[in-house]
Amino acid sequence: MKKTIIALLAVTSFSAQAANIQAHDPHIVAPFSVLCKKVEPVDPTDPTDPNDYYAGTENLQGAELKAKLNQIISTGVTKLPYSSSEFDVWDALAVTDQDPDNENNVILMYTGRSQLKTFSSSGNNDPDAWNREHTYPKSNGGFNDKSASGYTDIHHLRPTDASINNERGNLEFDNGGSATGESPEAGNKKTGTTFEPRDAVKGDVARMMFYMATRYEGNDAKTPDLELVKAVTDNGTAMGNICTLLDWNTQDPVDTFEAQRNDKIQQIQGNRNPYVDNPQWADEIFADDCQ
Repeated sequence: MKKTIIALLAVTSFSAQAANIQAHDPHIVAPFSVLCKKVEPVDPTDPTDPNDYYAGTENLQGAELKAKLNQIISTGVTKLPYSSSEFDVWDALAVTDQDPDNENNVILMYTGRSQLKTFSSSGNNDPDAWNREHTYPKSNGGFNDKSASGYTDIHHLRPTDASINNERGNLEFDNGGSATGESPEAGNKKTGTTFEPRDAVKGDVARMMFYMATRYEGNDAKTPDLELVKAVTDNGTAMGNICTLLDWNTQDPVDTFEAQRNDKIQQIQGNRNPYVDNPQWADEIFADDCQ
């Protein structure tokens, strides 16, 4: 009952309008261009600061800005249980990734499919069920422990089709490759070492990676210092390719779905993704890592 009440409170705190997405066939892809209206690019001279959340970042640049953001987004954070009879990550994603036009469904990141919240891998082995994608792979990142802060951080956890999640595995991000076997029409590609998500969520992926590299500086239990680098292999707990991620951040601007997801996560987890609010900070902080 407690889980239900919290979930209902979180859901009813938000409303959005979007075109209807039909999902009678679990392999039908519904692009985010249908679902969400793009937000106008942010003027880099006028940072977005909801309710003074980013107070103290004025006039900071580079490493100093990153350090201040780390302090801000590491404060007042609620660590959710991964799976529990209480409100957990399953419940949180049912709120944060809810289909704006169908409260019974979630949107799956890699396919864009609108799918019943109840058709999940929680007790269901169907390959078309949705499960919880660690966008920053927990095995690569060295936080493959449910008690680790990064393991349950819903800023980088997204509902995805179980089979395409399995195809992605712990591949790092870069352009190129062949279409995935699951839902090839979606536009995801992979090579033996890299994964390229469909165009409509490239920016989402990039901004989640920037968040993880800013949030986790080695000060959290069982979550190491996470860094973004150019290499996509033999890079320890780091993730590549930072140059590609910076390009994706520009190519796919923040849309309404992503912006509202950030608001919902703040209500549930207690912190925001600064790169959703201010995408221009990515170049300010990470451009040197692409040299």
